[in-house]
Amino acid sequence: MTATTSYSTRRALDESDRAACFQVRKDVFVGEQGVPEDIEYDALDATAVHVLAVAADGSPLGTGRLLHGETAADRTGGDLTVGSLGRLAVTRAARGLGVGAALVRAIEEEARGLGLAAVDLHAQTHALGFYERLGYTAYGPEFPDAGIPHRSMRRVL
Repeated sequence: MTATTSYSTRRALDESDRAACFQVRKDVFVGEQGVPEDIEYDALDATAVHVLAVAADGSPLGTGRLLHGETAADRTGGDLTVGSLGRLAVTRAARGLGVGAALVRAIEEEARGLGLAAVDLHAQTHALGFYERLGYTAYGPEFPDAGIPHRSMRRVL
C-alpha cells in the first residue's frame, strides 16, 4: 500500500464486518505480538461497538472496539458516562496512513452518539505518544496486560 491509499471507517454492522475485525486483531495481537488467542477474544465482544477501517477495495485495514455502560465500568472506575476504547489494531501494511487515528476518532463519534462524556483506554506504553497526540492524558501507574506494559489514559469528549 502507498501513502495515497484511500480508506474509510465505519461501524461494523454485520457478521462479515465482525469477522474482518477479528481477523485484524488475530493478525496483529496474536500473530505479531504473541497475545494468547484465548484471551484476545472475550464475552465483551458480543456487546461492544466494533469499528472497522477498510480500503477502497473493501480489504480490512484496522479495527477497534468501544465498551460502554456496565461492560466498561471496571475499566472506567465505575463511571457509566465514560466509554472504554480497546483492541485498536492496524494491519502492518496500513501503518503510517493515519488509519489508527481515524479509528480512534470514529470510536469517539460512536461514544458521543451514546451520550458518553469521555473515553478511557489502556495503551501499550510504546503507543502513549500516539494517543497523547490525539488528546488523551495518561493517569495511574504502569501495569501489565497480556504481558505487555500499559498505562490508563482518558480524553474528555
